[in-house]
Amino acid sequence: MKVDTPPPARPRPRVHVLGPTLLVAALLATLFTAWTPTSLSVGNLAEQVARLMTPRPLDGNAPASSPRPPLRIGIVAGHSGFDSGAVCKDADGNDTLTERDVNYKIADLVQKSLEAKGFQVDLLLEYDTRLGGYNAVALVSIHNDSCEAINEEATGFKVAAALDTRDVNRATRLTACLVDRYARVTGLKFHADSITVDMTDYHSFSEISPDTTAAIIETGFLYLDRDFLTQHTDQVAEGIVQGILCFVNNENVEPTPLPSFMP
Repeated sequence: MKVDTPPPARPRPRVHVLGPTLLVAALLATLFTAWTPTSLSVGNLAEQVARLMTPRPLDGNAPASSPRPPLRIGIVAGHSGFDSGAVCKDADGNDTLTERDVNYKIADLVQKSLEAKGFQVDLLLEYDTRLGGYNAVALVSIHNDSCEAINEEATGFKVAAALDTRDVNRATRLTACLVDRYARVTGLKFHADSITVDMTDYHSFSEISPDTTAAIIETGFLYLDRDFLTQHTDQVAEGIVQGILCFVNNENVEPTPLPSFMP
């Protein structure tokens, strides 16, 4: 009778245990480092290993990253704390309205609106001591034009930036935003040809930090635009707010026409 010889034994595949071995070693090292002598018992070994291996939810009380501070914006109420600015008189020659009062009311509304949107806003006087080296993402000084009867064209607004600004692109963008948004909100026209050197050489431009982008706006003429400026002050302020938001949020805007300067 033929006796079959058993086939040769196949070599068993090698099990790569290096990875698990290192993992277990690391876990045990962690456990033994964390344990006190009283916890070295076989009974709680499995429990502590299981606890270490179980994913833990994020700690809701863990300190979150610090929120970014709000952007700072400066608003100058033209002539406030210094003089009256333009003075409007009635037919009898009595003072009835000052530019300073109109400027301040507009500036106050602008400040409150921007603060409600999360900005840090400083309401500044004409020669405010804080203007020295003032550092902000933007500074806008609010003024108004003459109470005198000039002609039928003396209606509308003006915007200008410093002639010697460090960052021409940012200054140009701020003025373009103010011109575009203010005209849209108020319906007033932009007087590019009546911007004076007094505006482009405005004293605050040389006092603030060169890193602060600044502009001055004359929101209207206190003669022909008086009713609009005093009865729709919230609309005037909103035009300035929208111009600042356009600049800060890098919104689309049309270029501002270049002014020709008057003496």
